[in-house]
Amino acid sequence: MVGFKNRYMVMEVFLDPNKDNSLHDPIIITQLNLSNAIKESILTNFGECGLASSMHSFQVKYVNPITKVCIFRTSREDYQKVWAAITMVKSIGNCPVVFNLLDLSGSIRTCKIAALKCDESKYEQYKILAGDRLSPDTNQRMQNCLEKIKTLEN
Repeated sequence: MVGFKNRYMVMEVFLDPNKDNSLHDPIIITQLNLSNAIKESILTNFGECGLASSMHSFQVKYVNPITKVCIFRTSREDYQKVWAAITMVKSIGNCPVVFNLLDLSGSIRTCKIAALKCDESKYEQYKILAGDRLSPDTNQRMQNCLEKIKTLEN
């Protein structure tokens, strides 16, 4: 018997790409926001049958609202459909977004490595941009996100 095969996508979300980078984002990226936007995109572009076939394995595994790095899990058979639907997402709420695929893998372990590397480098950029306005609360939230990604499992 063959086990269920998954694909994991590490993606970064760019909020309102036509605006200058700022520390105050118009929307907070959450698992629910991302999941709803992607499900709506699959429904719009692939219909109810496409949504039903891809939702049995689709899951938002990790989201970092500070660096906007996220990990999605989907089945090996449907990952191209989900990937296409993700690239067709134009907004979350009323905020325009663009997704960028950083890594595509068959195991959560290699995705964790890629996401950690990207999270750490993006957070260093965030700290430089924030300067002395960086609060201890933000540091604590980032540490919590890094701990969460280290404990990810199937």
